[in-house]
Amino acid sequence: MISYKAIILTVSSLFLMNCNAQKNKSKIKVDTDKTKVNQVNKSDKTILYFNEGENRFLKEYQMNVTFKGISEDSRCPKDVNCIWAGVAVAQIEVMGTATRPMTLEIATIDNKSRNYSASAVFNGYTISLADVQPYPGAVDGAKALKGKYRIGIIITKASDDSTMK
Repeated sequence: MISYKAIILTVSSLFLMNCNAQKNKSKIKVDTDKTKVNQVNKSDKTILYFNEGENRFLKEYQMNVTFKGISEDSRCPKDVNCIWAGVAVAQIEVMGTATRPMTLEIATIDNKSRNYSASAVFNGYTISLADVQPYPGAVDGAKALKGKYRIGIIITKASDDSTMK
């Protein structure tokens, strides 16, 4: 039987991890201009937003990016207490100027034991999922959001020891 101390310790740990994740998000600059992509520096990062079904050629990265949709959204709805925060998984199709199209599945969390990855490497760049909106509600849940999703991704130069995935 699980003790109350173990439950309190687990909840406290999850709370602290969430606080740390919120601190990291505050250092990210948001790109609201769809016509250009800002330079990505090591010190600050730009979030590129895509509506579901949107396709754009990102000249700076020499790649075409299409947000295909959300394949899974088990995030805990607003105003509901959940044991697990849940996850959203975005399907993003990428294609370089000299590569074939590839569909990446990028999640809101990194959990290798459940096959969730918050980023993927393609054509020398790391593509990370930074934001998924809107958040599911308690009444309708994620089913009502199909076709209405908007994601934010961050593209950075991959490290030299990474391989193309």
